[in-house]
Amino acid sequence: MTKNELESIDVLTLLPQRPPFVMIDCLTHFDDVLTASRFQVKADNIFMGDDGVLNSCALAENIAQTCAARMGYINQYILKDKVKLGFIGDIKHLKIWREARVGDELRTEIEVMQEVLQMTLVKATVKVGEETIVTADMKIALTDIDAAD
Repeated sequence: MTKNELESIDVLTLLPQRPPFVMIDCLTHFDDVLTASRFQVKADNIFMGDDGVLNSCALAENIAQTCAARMGYINQYILKDKVKLGFIGDIKHLKIWREARVGDELRTEIEVMQEVLQMTLVKATVKVGEETIVTADMKIALTDIDAAD
Protein backbone atom coordinates (compact mmCIF):
# COMPACT_ATOMS: atom_id res chain seq x y z
CA MET A 1 0.00 0.00 0.00
CA THR A 2 1.32 3.47 -0.84
CA LYS A 3 1.71 6.24 1.72
CA ASN A 4 -1.38 8.03 0.33
CA GLU A 5 -3.43 4.83 0.52
CA LEU A 6 -2.31 4.25 4.13
CA GLU A 7 -3.14 7.81 5.10
CA SER A 8 -6.62 7.49 3.55
CA ILE A 9 -7.57 4.58 5.85
CA ASP A 10 -9.95 5.69 8.61
CA VAL A 11 -7.76 5.12 11.66
CA LEU A 12 -10.85 4.27 13.72
CA THR A 13 -11.16 1.06 11.70
CA LEU A 14 -7.70 0.02 12.95
CA LEU A 15 -7.97 0.98 16.63
CA PRO A 16 -9.99 -0.31 19.56
CA GLN A 17 -9.90 3.22 21.06
CA ARG A 18 -12.65 5.72 20.35
CA PRO A 19 -12.80 9.52 20.54
CA PRO A 20 -11.92 11.44 22.58
CA PHE A 21 -9.20 8.90 23.44
CA VAL A 22 -7.67 8.58 19.95
CA MET A 23 -4.04 9.73 19.87
CA ILE A 24 -3.14 9.14 16.20
CA ASP A 25 -4.64 10.60 13.03
CA CYS A 26 -3.32 8.17 10.43
CA LEU A 27 -0.74 5.57 9.51
CA THR A 28 2.02 6.88 7.25
CA HIS A 29 4.17 3.75 6.88
CA PHE A 30 3.82 0.01 7.37
CA ASP A 31 6.18 -2.88 6.72
CA ASP A 32 7.29 -5.99 8.62
CA VAL A 33 9.53 -4.03 10.98
CA LEU A 34 8.62 -0.34 10.92
CA THR A 35 5.25 1.36 11.41
CA ALA A 36 4.74 5.12 11.50
CA SER A 37 1.84 7.39 12.40
CA ARG A 38 1.03 11.09 12.44
CA PHE A 39 -0.91 13.05 15.06
CA GLN A 40 -1.78 16.75 15.18
CA VAL A 41 -1.88 18.08 18.77
CA LYS A 42 -5.05 20.14 19.22
CA ALA A 43 -6.20 22.41 22.04
CA ASP A 44 -9.30 20.28 22.75
CA ASN A 45 -7.30 17.08 23.34
CA ILE A 46 -8.47 15.18 26.43
CA PHE A 47 -4.86 15.18 27.75
CA MET A 48 -4.25 18.92 27.18
CA GLY A 49 -3.20 21.03 30.13
CA ASP A 50 -4.25 24.64 30.68
CA ASP A 51 -0.76 25.69 29.59
CA GLY A 52 -1.16 24.27 26.05
CA VAL A 53 1.16 21.36 26.86
CA LEU A 54 0.09 17.75 26.27
CA ASN A 55 0.28 15.53 29.36
CA SER A 56 3.16 13.06 29.10
CA CYS A 57 0.71 10.14 29.45
CA ALA A 58 -0.61 11.08 26.01
CA LEU A 59 2.84 10.57 24.52
CA ALA A 60 2.99 7.00 25.83
CA GLU A 61 -0.57 6.45 24.58
CA ASN A 62 0.42 7.81 21.16
CA ILE A 63 3.15 5.15 20.97
CA ALA A 64 0.78 2.42 22.16
CA GLN A 65 -1.86 3.44 19.61
CA THR A 66 0.73 3.36 16.83
CA CYS A 67 1.35 -0.25 17.92
CA ALA A 68 -2.42 -0.86 17.99
CA ALA A 69 -2.83 0.58 14.49
CA ARG A 70 -0.04 -1.71 13.27
CA MET A 71 -1.88 -4.73 14.66
CA GLY A 72 -5.21 -3.43 13.39
CA TYR A 73 -3.71 -3.11 9.91
CA ILE A 74 -2.30 -6.64 10.09
CA ASN A 75 -5.62 -8.03 11.32
CA GLN A 76 -7.80 -6.20 8.77
CA TYR A 77 -5.67 -6.06 5.64
CA ILE A 78 -3.39 -9.09 5.92
CA LEU A 79 -5.25 -11.64 8.06
CA LYS A 80 -8.74 -10.42 7.02
CA ASP A 81 -9.83 -10.56 10.67
CA LYS A 82 -11.25 -8.15 13.25
CA VAL A 83 -9.27 -5.64 15.33
CA LYS A 84 -8.08 -7.22 18.59
CA LEU A 85 -7.50 -5.70 22.01
CA GLY A 86 -3.98 -5.20 23.29
CA PHE A 87 -2.48 -3.76 26.45
CA ILE A 88 0.70 -1.98 27.41
CA GLY A 89 2.75 -4.67 29.15
CA ASP A 90 5.80 -2.58 29.99
CA ILE A 91 7.49 0.72 29.24
CA LYS A 92 11.27 1.02 29.63
CA HIS A 93 13.80 3.72 28.91
CA LEU A 94 11.09 6.36 28.44
CA LYS A 95 12.84 9.64 27.78
CA ILE A 96 10.82 12.79 27.16
CA TRP A 97 13.19 15.33 25.63
CA ARG A 98 10.48 17.98 25.46
CA GLU A 99 6.73 18.11 25.86
CA ALA A 100 4.31 18.30 22.94
CA ARG A 101 2.39 21.54 22.50
CA VAL A 102 -0.75 22.67 20.68
CA GLY A 103 0.00 22.79 16.97
CA ASP A 104 2.80 20.21 17.03
CA GLU A 105 2.55 17.40 14.51
CA LEU A 106 3.84 14.22 16.12
CA ARG A 107 5.45 11.68 13.82
CA THR A 108 5.77 8.41 15.68
CA GLU A 109 7.80 5.42 14.50
CA ILE A 110 7.83 2.02 16.11
CA GLU A 111 10.41 -0.58 15.20
CA VAL A 112 9.53 -4.17 16.06
CA MET A 113 12.48 -5.62 17.97
CA GLN A 114 10.94 -8.94 18.92
CA GLU A 115 7.66 -10.83 18.70
CA VAL A 116 7.16 -13.86 20.93
CA LEU A 117 3.78 -15.53 21.28
CA GLN A 118 1.40 -12.62 21.90
CA MET A 119 4.02 -10.12 23.10
CA THR A 120 5.59 -7.51 20.87
CA LEU A 121 8.60 -5.42 21.92
CA VAL A 122 9.08 -2.15 20.04
CA LYS A 123 11.56 0.69 20.07
CA ALA A 124 9.68 3.97 19.62
CA THR A 125 10.66 7.46 18.53
CA VAL A 126 8.36 10.47 18.48
CA LYS A 127 9.46 13.52 16.49
CA VAL A 128 8.20 17.02 15.79
CA GLY A 129 9.82 17.98 12.51
CA GLU A 130 13.37 16.66 12.77
CA GLU A 131 13.46 17.05 16.58
CA THR A 132 13.17 13.84 18.61
CA ILE A 133 10.94 14.58 21.59
CA VAL A 134 10.34 11.06 22.99
CA THR A 135 12.11 7.71 22.91
CA ALA A 136 11.00 4.52 24.64
CA ASP A 137 10.90 0.74 24.57
CA MET A 138 7.38 -0.64 24.92
CA LYS A 139 6.03 -4.15 25.30
CA ILE A 140 2.50 -4.76 24.02
CA ALA A 141 0.49 -7.79 25.11
CA LEU A 142 -1.96 -8.90 22.45
CA THR A 143 -5.22 -10.75 23.04
CA ASP A 144 -7.60 -12.82 20.94
CA ILE A 145 -10.50 -10.63 22.07
CA ASP A 146 -12.24 -8.68 19.28
CA ALA A 147 -12.25 -4.95 20.03
CA ALA A 148 -15.93 -4.71 19.16
CA ASP A 149 -16.95 -7.26 21.83
